[in-house]
Amino acid sequence: MLPRKLILILALISIRPLSAQIQNPDRIDPRWKTDTSFRSVELSELKALLKRDAFPVFNNSKFINKAKADSIYFEMEPVIAVEIDGKAKAYPLNVLTFHEIANDVLAETPILVTYCPLCNSAIVFDRRVIYRGDDLVLEFGVSGMLRKSDMIMWDLETESWWQQFTGEAIVGSMTEKLLDIIPSRVVSVRDFFEMYPKGKILSKSNQESTDYLETYGKNPYEQYDDPSRTSFRHWEEIDTRLPPTERVIHVDVEGFYKLYPWSELEKKGVINDVFHDEHFAIFYKEGVVSVLDETEIKNSKDVGTAVVYSPWVGGKIVTFKKQGDNYIDRQTGSIWDFSGKCIKGRLQGRELDLVPHGQHFAFAWLSFFPDSEIYSE
Repeated sequence: MLPRKLILILALISIRPLSAQIQNPDRIDPRWKTDTSFRSVELSELKALLKRDAFPVFNNSKFINKAKADSIYFEMEPVIAVEIDGKAKAYPLNVLTFHEIANDVLAETPILVTYCPLCNSAIVFDRRVIYRGDDLVLEFGVSGMLRKSDMIMWDLETESWWQQFTGEAIVGSMTEKLLDIIPSRVVSVRDFFEMYPKGKILSKSNQESTDYLETYGKNPYEQYDDPSRTSFRHWEEIDTRLPPTERVIHVDVEGFYKLYPWSELEKKGVINDVFHDEHFAIFYKEGVVSVLDETEIKNSKDVGTAVVYSPWVGGKIVTFKKQGDNYIDRQTGSIWDFSGKCIKGRLQGRELDLVPHGQHFAFAWLSFFPDSEIYSE
């Protein structure tokens, strides 16, 4: 029989709060009601760096039209562009750097717009889930925790913790629930309003942004996307197949992933590819600056942007080559723009379907999905 003192010690260990297993070097008071007995990852993988809601998220925010935006945002500033049923909104990455989350509604669809600057990952989700037989619309906040350098979100309904990179609940009663991704593009302010002249862009003047008006337009992570810099980083093991802060765009075919590095996209302008029997056309263009380079965003380098389309048109596959600012299909010689619309030629009026995808830093993507295939010529 075990000594009584040892039994007491074992009992105390067994009831020790699981939240104590989280990496918490600054002893941040968590005050979570999360049921950590439900989880799909080890709590030791999470690192608490800030109090929850240290980043005030956007809720019921104000938006402005192009006429007002022209005096507030500059043309090459990157935004997350979302379009549903003909209605479009834009969320500037620089503004989201200080908030990371916007709970919003577009065309009656509850959406979750997210940006993790440490991973340079901009993803939009549907906030609707089915939980214990009920239809819920979740509202999200920023937990102050990271896992593999990526933001951990939390929902106000159950205080479950969600991985921004995947949209999956990893701790709490919602564990293994997965948010649906809503297709979006990262484009410049100029491109957004060319695509959607009646579109609206997030205003800088919102209740949540009062304390940040002087900081918008500035980058708190100066030269973060320079591979030689190490500040702000919480990297573990780094996959050496690509430079850590090489920008990549990914596609997903039933859980199989492929990455297209910026270095290849910049050379080609467009990549026509087949992956697991699925066809893709990846368009690249210049004219979008980094929000993670110079302190003054306007002075930052042009890193361009990319988007993924399905190349099926009228039941046939078309392939493309870059020509100037546009893209020419080899089958008919028709001219297409970056928005995926055919603007001249036999296929004029046709439009390519946007494929759900994401732009990220290579180190972040490969830390979550190390088995990903990497495109190379």
